[in-house]
Amino acid sequence: MNQSVFVLNGPNLNLLGTREPTVYGSQTLADVEKICADACQRHGLELVFRQSNHEGELIDWIHEAGRLLAEGRLRGLVFNAAAYTHTSVALLDAVKGTGVPMIELHISNVHARESFRHHSYLSAAAKAVMCGFGVAGYGIAIDAMAQWKS
Repeated sequence: MNQSVFVLNGPNLNLLGTREPTVYGSQTLADVEKICADACQRHGLELVFRQSNHEGELIDWIHEAGRLLAEGRLRGLVFNAAAYTHTSVALLDAVKGTGVPMIELHISNVHARESFRHHSYLSAAAKAVMCGFGVAGYGIAIDAMAQWKS
């Protein structure tokens, strides 16, 4: 039975490629999905790749990942919650409540940006935190996750 990796992307990440390219680069969300698909393929993992601008939808998807985890069909979650990282206790509670092993990911180095971006609610539930690798960080995160014991 193949395990899945959920890659969830939060608000405004659908604008990758055009939104602040000096911060986020010129690659699109479709490019990110390809990076993730290639990384999953290298490790024999299935990819579930999604983006939403709506907090509740992200929570529902984390619950879905939790059900797969309970069935032994989930390796983990790579989660770029974008601005929700700094505001959402509800997303933290969803990750903690489901027990989904998560890598928190940020394209930019959030610690080199505005001070409000320095705090993450999600880090408390993360197995690892990555920032500043650009979109290449997604592939790196999946490569690392593939090494976890299942």
